[in-house]
Amino acid sequence: MAPATRVVRALWTGGCALAWRLGGRPQPLLPTQSRAGFAGAAGGQGPVAAARKGSPRLLGAAALALGGALGLYHTARWHLRAQDLHAERSAVQLSLSSRLQLTLYQYKTCPFCSKVRAFLDFHALPYQVVEVNPVRRAEIKFSSYRKVPILVAQEGESSQQLNDSSVIISALKTYLVSGQPLEEIITYYPAMKAVNDQGKEVTEFGNKYWLMLNEKEAQQVYGGKEARTEEMKWRQWADDWLVHLISPNVYRTPTEALASFDYIVREGKFGAVEGAVAKYMGAAAMYLISKRLKSRHRLQDNVREDLYEAADKWVAAVGKDRPFMGGQKPNLADLAVYGVLRVMEGLDAFDDLMRHTHIQPWYLRVERAITEASPAH
Repeated sequence: MAPATRVVRALWTGGCALAWRLGGRPQPLLPTQSRAGFAGAAGGQGPVAAARKGSPRLLGAAALALGGALGLYHTARWHLRAQDLHAERSAVQLSLSSRLQLTLYQYKTCPFCSKVRAFLDFHALPYQVVEVNPVRRAEIKFSSYRKVPILVAQEGESSQQLNDSSVIISALKTYLVSGQPLEEIITYYPAMKAVNDQGKEVTEFGNKYWLMLNEKEAQQVYGGKEARTEEMKWRQWADDWLVHLISPNVYRTPTEALASFDYIVREGKFGAVEGAVAKYMGAAAMYLISKRLKSRHRLQDNVREDLYEAADKWVAAVGKDRPFMGGQKPNLADLAVYGVLRVMEGLDAFDDLMRHTHIQPWYLRVERAITEASPAH
């Protein structure tokens, strides 16, 4: 394969596992348990007993004041307890994350790598980045798995290699919530050989959208079975559909293709000669390849319309009553969709997306949540 073609195939589409297979499915979630309300009864005589001897109006006022005081007390106590639990969970996660030394091998412009960075940054997990040369790929010569992202996690004397963006995210989230050994968690996501639609042998991973949690942990993360199912559905949608709209849109015209490769060369790891070859030959090659991708995925003549429809479909799924699909904070689906779209920033396709769809408010909220969680990144 020619170097330029290898570059264009890798940078925008690297690291994708194709189909979702469930394999050893965890036990289903129990329905959300009901919580006791704040209502209660006060014993003893006090103001209520005294009020009974007075007018009904005085009785009502006293009861209202007492009820309001009890409500405020229980509400304040609930909020303080919630803060304590949040602090306890944060401390546990900080303790777990401090045990890990993470190294991410990536192409900066790869949407799958961007997904992983969004997850790591939002969860304030420190990591080192190794930018991989997309032609020689010498940086990942240690690995028989030749796609990015690859994450190497050092935990004490143990070192684990995690492959595939969705596996990386699911395994690390499982680790942060459950505290299970990472070495054990990785075994829940077995690699499997399969043949894709083009007759090419590919590596897929079982269970990659599942968090391997017990019922109590799953209830803590999701609150209910529906939220878990929804998150998994849209994570898979980001991998199986949204990511395939990126290349046809950023290489839609010769001008856009050249601008995209100027960005790729500027942000990637290239020598001077490799950069020149990638910029001009790669742009020309990818412009032609994008036409084949358009046909393969049955996109509209104007591929922007597919991108706009996907964005508005996502916004409709999030809805108007919550800032994120995860509720008050981004969940793994929010981070996945954001990570995929982020690689287009600075290009015409991204500007058009923000201008012609309703996705911008949600996108900026996720961006702000990530920035606030991890200012260093």
